[in-house]
Amino acid sequence: MRKLDLQPTSTAHWHKLVCEAEHQSQRSLGEELQSYLVFLLQRFLDRPDLAGRVLALDYLKSFRIAGQRQIARLREVGDLCLLYAGFFPQRARRRRLSVKYYVDLGVGAYYQLHHNTAHHQGRLYEHLYEGFVPAMDVLQAMRNLDGAQNVLDPLTAHELWQYTDSSQARRYLQDISGGSPLAASESPDKSRRH
Repeated sequence: MRKLDLQPTSTAHWHKLVCEAEHQSQRSLGEELQSYLVFLLQRFLDRPDLAGRVLALDYLKSFRIAGQRQIARLREVGDLCLLYAGFFPQRARRRRLSVKYYVDLGVGAYYQLHHNTAHHQGRLYEHLYEGFVPAMDVLQAMRNLDGAQNVLDPLTAHELWQYTDSSQARRYLQDISGGSPLAASESPDKSRRH
């Protein structure tokens, strides 16, 4: 069992966990994304009401509103997709979805925010849509820090690795198979039958 290391504040505790997960996943998010993840985790810690929402509808409805309400709705869609893809990828399978649904929707929401917000905030959202997969990898690594069962199942890991080039998914596939996975384009000649 992992030793409990309490920090003086919840922000410091989340920051320490994000840093450990970065190290574990061999991903470096940079200070801006690292801070965003910390505050994202704090913001959604006590919000179980968000579990029942259909994010694609929220995304589409955001285009019917304007201003700060639109920005808030798109940010919430992107943030929830990042949390679901990182912390709860098995949620997609239970809903009969592909986990890439959350990746596509989250990247799309952050992309829209990048193009529809002021320069400084727009740059943050640019980092979020470009860094969605590394941030997702860090969140998955965070879930696995205590040595519990991997948050990914083999099928989801393969899908994430093939579709997003997730290093966390690739590492998991290597761990369970003892070899390196091949991308579909790297497969042996399909014209040969055994």
